[in-house]
Amino acid sequence: MRIFYIADPHFGHESIIRLCQRPFSSAGEMDEAMIQSWNARVTDEDTVYIVGDFWHKGTTPPNAILRRLKGKKYLIRGNHDRWMDAESAKLLAGQSNLMHIFDPSLGRHVTICHYPLLVWPGNDSCMVFGHIHNQRDLPCCPFINAEPRLLNAGVELTGYSPVTLAGLIDCNRPYKVPAEP
Repeated sequence: MRIFYIADPHFGHESIIRLCQRPFSSAGEMDEAMIQSWNARVTDEDTVYIVGDFWHKGTTPPNAILRRLKGKKYLIRGNHDRWMDAESAKLLAGQSNLMHIFDPSLGRHVTICHYPLLVWPGNDSCMVFGHIHNQRDLPCCPFINAEPRLLNAGVELTGYSPVTLAGLIDCNRPYKVPAEP
């Protein structure tokens, strides 16, 4: 069993393609590409932490998409996750605004929240977040880029697919400021 992270897929959201310069011509094309990529990487024995904004204004209901995705899925709610109903909730292993887990792949504790946090429990723990997509000019970005334990799981960084903690560290490396000697 492996653990994966993904933030801000925005399944069904036509405007996110333009807003985040996603390489798709339609929400339908984007959704299918992300579903195929997800299922090529994740097995039914794996766990996936969806770090918010799973679905937004799509024509395909979120529960129909959840049914197609492999893995045991936990939703860390984001600002666009008001779609949750009883049927969709049954397709999730759990949901919360904030989660603290242990990821045995790298032996690290991980705090997961849709919004980047400035402080979180644990001296050697990671903080996995979403919400900012691929934006680099927000007031919080200099702090995020200077802190190697803050990891953006946004799909624009992860290749529109869930990634492991090691993969998340690799995806964030180009954004991090090298430590001064």
